[in-house]
Amino acid sequence: MFDKILIANRGEIAVRVIKTCRRMGIKTVVVYSDADAGSLACEMADETVHIGPSPAAQSYLIQDKIVDAVKQTGAQAVHPGFGFLSENAGFARRLKAEGIAFIGPNPEAIDAMGDKITSKKFAAEAGVSTVPGHMGLIETPDEAVKIAREIGYPVMIKASAGGGGKGIRVAHSDDDMAEGFAAVKAEALNAFGDDRVFLEKFIVDPRHIEIQVLGDKHGNVIHLFERECSIQRRNQKVIEEAPSPLLDEATRAAMGAQAVALAKAVNYDSAGTVEFVAGQDKSFFFLEMNTRLQVEHPVTELITGVDLVEQMIRSAWGEQLAIKQDDLSINGWAIESRIYAEDPYRGFLPSIGRLVRYEQPEEGEHSNSGGDYTVRNDSGVREGDEISMFYDPMIAKLCAWGETRDDAVRGMARALEDTHLAGLGHNVPFLAAVMDQERFRSGQLSTSYIKDEFPEGFHGLAPTPEQVKILIASAVAMNEVIAEQDGDPSERTDWTVLVDKAAYEVEVGYDEAEDLIVAIDGEEVSLSEIDWRPGLSLFKAVLDEDAFTAEVKRAADGFDIRHRAAKARVRVLRPDVAHLYALLPEKQAADTSKQVLSPMPGLVVDIPVTEGQEVKSGETVAIIEAMKMQNILKAELDGKVKAVKAKAGDPVAADDVLVEFE
Repeated sequence: MFDKILIANRGEIAVRVIKTCRRMGIKTVVVYSDADAGSLACEMADETVHIGPSPAAQSYLIQDKIVDAVKQTGAQAVHPGFGFLSENAGFARRLKAEGIAFIGPNPEAIDAMGDKITSKKFAAEAGVSTVPGHMGLIETPDEAVKIAREIGYPVMIKASAGGGGKGIRVAHSDDDMAEGFAAVKAEALNAFGDDRVFLEKFIVDPRHIEIQVLGDKHGNVIHLFERECSIQRRNQKVIEEAPSPLLDEATRAAMGAQAVALAKAVNYDSAGTVEFVAGQDKSFFFLEMNTRLQVEHPVTELITGVDLVEQMIRSAWGEQLAIKQDDLSINGWAIESRIYAEDPYRGFLPSIGRLVRYEQPEEGEHSNSGGDYTVRNDSGVREGDEISMFYDPMIAKLCAWGETRDDAVRGMARALEDTHLAGLGHNVPFLAAVMDQERFRSGQLSTSYIKDEFPEGFHGLAPTPEQVKILIASAVAMNEVIAEQDGDPSERTDWTVLVDKAAYEVEVGYDEAEDLIVAIDGEEVSLSEIDWRPGLSLFKAVLDEDAFTAEVKRAADGFDIRHRAAKARVRVLRPDVAHLYALLPEKQAADTSKQVLSPMPGLVVDIPVTEGQEVKSGETVAIIEAMKMQNILKAELDGKVKAVKAKAGDPVAADDVLVEFE
C-alpha cells in the first residue's frame, strides 16, 4: 500500500481524504495557496507545500507545481479530490509518465467520459438513452441560436469541461441563447481553461438521479445504488439524498445495470458517477459521467457502509474489489445539506468574509421524540477562518442518517438547528425551510423545486403554531434569566409578548421540578433543561417533550430569535407598554430605485455604461464576479446614467453603489 499520498485539493474534501488516509496508516501531503495558508487541511496533514497565489489558475490548476510538490515530498500518489485537476486526462497521463499513481480512473476513461461532448457520443453509440441535443462544438452565438431552434426551446447551454454547476445556462428564447452562450463561454474559460460549449434539450420538471459506480484495474465494476440531487439552485446541488424517493426496485436495477455497462465499456477503474435526468414517470436519460469522487458521496457511504475514498486508494494501488454486487444492500436513508457561504435572502448570492462564529452539531448517534438519527459533518473550516472569494463558497456538508426517510429528514432538521454561523451570510435557514416543507417530506421533488416553492425568492417561513410557542417560551425564559442575573427579578407573572406585530397574553410560573410553565393565551407549555446564559447565541431547551435549539440575539427592546426558517423580533413587555408599541410609526426603507447596487461582495468584471448614456430597461449595466460565478446586472427602467461609481477590477462589497441614474 502507498506510504504517502499528496492531496491536490483544498477545503473539506482535503480534510475528508486525510481522515481515511489516517485510518489506513498512510501519511498525507496537502498543497495550499496563499488563501489557504493555515487552513484546517494544512493543520491536519503530515506535510504541506505552498504552490502559489490565491487564484486557482495560479496554484491548484498548475500541473508543474503539483508534480514538483510530489517529488519534493516523496509522495507516491495524488488524490485530486473534485474540481481543479480531478477530471483532467492530461494530468493523469503526466503523473503516469512521472511514475506517480493517480487516485482516479485511467486517462482513457477520463477522455471517453470526462468530456461532456465525447461522453454523449460514446453513450449514444453504446445504446444508452441520451437527452436530445447537439454534441458538436459551437463557435458563434448565431450558430447557437440556429441549433437551439432546431432542438426546440428550452435548451440548456453547457460547458464541455464543466462541473459543479459552473458554466450552465437555460435559454428560453433567441435572446436568452445569444446572451447565455457568451456568458457560459466566459465562465467556462475562467473556471476550467476550456471555453467549448454544447447544447441539449432541457427536460421540463426533471429529477436529477445519479448512480455511484466503483471499478478496479481487473475489469470488475459494481454500483452502489443511487443518489437524488434534485434540489438545486443555479444548477448546483444543495440537498442530496440516498436512496431516491422516486425509484422502485425495477427502475433502480435498470439504472444500475446501465451505469455498470457504460463503466465497463471504458474500462473504468475507480469511483465515478453516472448521472441521469429522470422524468416523474421514472423514465431516465444519460446526462454525463463524472470521472471523479462526487461532493455528495457521504450519503452513499452512510447507506452502504463503504468508504469510497478507501476504495479509490485500493484501486489505484492495484487491488481487486473486495466487494461484490450481491454483498451490497441499502441500509436506511441519508440526506446531505450543503452549507454554503451565500445569502438566501439575497437570491443565494455568494457571501464572503470571516467565520466569526461556527458551532457545529455533535457527530454520532442522537435520539429525540421523532426518532433516532446519526449526524456526520464534513467541513474544511473552523471558527475564525475566512471564506475566500477565490473558491466555491462551501462551508460544510451536513449529513443525517435514519432508519427511514422521515427519520433522516427529522434528524437533518435538528442538526441544522444545532448549526450556528456568524460573520457572513449562510443558507442554513433555507435548508431548514426545505426540511419543514410538506412537499419535500412527501418526496415530490424536481430540479425546479426552489423556483416553484420560492418564486419571489427566499424570505424565510412564517412561524408555525408550534414555533410561536418556541419563540415566546424562549424569550420569556431569557427575560427571567437576565432579570435574575441583574439582581432585579420581577414579581410580575403576566406579560404581553409581541412576536413581531402579533400580541400574545402570557402567564409565567414554575412547577415543583422548577421547570418554567408558560401559559400562552391560556394554553400551557413546559420549558425544561434550559441551556442558555447572556452572551450565548444558541438557546437550547426541551419544550414539553421535544428538544429544540434556537438562534438568539439580544436587541435593545427584546430578542431576535430564529428557529429553523422562522425568525422574529420577540419582546416581553408589560401590557401597558405593549399597547404603546401598536402606536409606533413604521420605519420607511431608503429609496434606492435610481441606484444599481452590487448584490454581493466580489470583483467588477465590467461596467459597460458611461456617464450621460441613455439606457433602456433590460440593458446590462454591470457584471460582478465572485467564487467563479458571473452576475449580470440589468437596468430595471429606462433612464440616463448620472454617475458610474466603479470600474473593472474594483473590489466591491454587497450594496455598494455601482451606477446611479438621474
